[in-house]
Amino acid sequence: MSYAQELEELLTKSVIPDLDERLDEIFEEIADNKEASEDAKDEIEELREFKADLQDVLDDIQSGDIEEDECKELINDIKDAQKGDKEDFGFVEED
Repeated sequence: MSYAQELEELLTKSVIPDLDERLDEIFEEIADNKEASEDAKDEIEELREFKADLQDVLDDIQSGDIEEDECKELINDIKDAQKGDKEDFGFVEED
């Protein structure tokens, strides 16, 4: 399996479903409380932006616009983050 295939599988079977699950949890909390706190709104926005970044990576994989070494680096960053070492999955915020 290539690193691109491994990254695609990791994103589609683990990372994105985890993000969706967290978004669902936040929306349930909002429904229970009948309002959204600023923290909840911020987290929703961050998760949606992160999910969009991941979708861009998936699009790059599908189109062949991502190098194997970049895929390997992202895989390592994601695995480190899943262990609790990082929260940014190796992505750098753009200004």
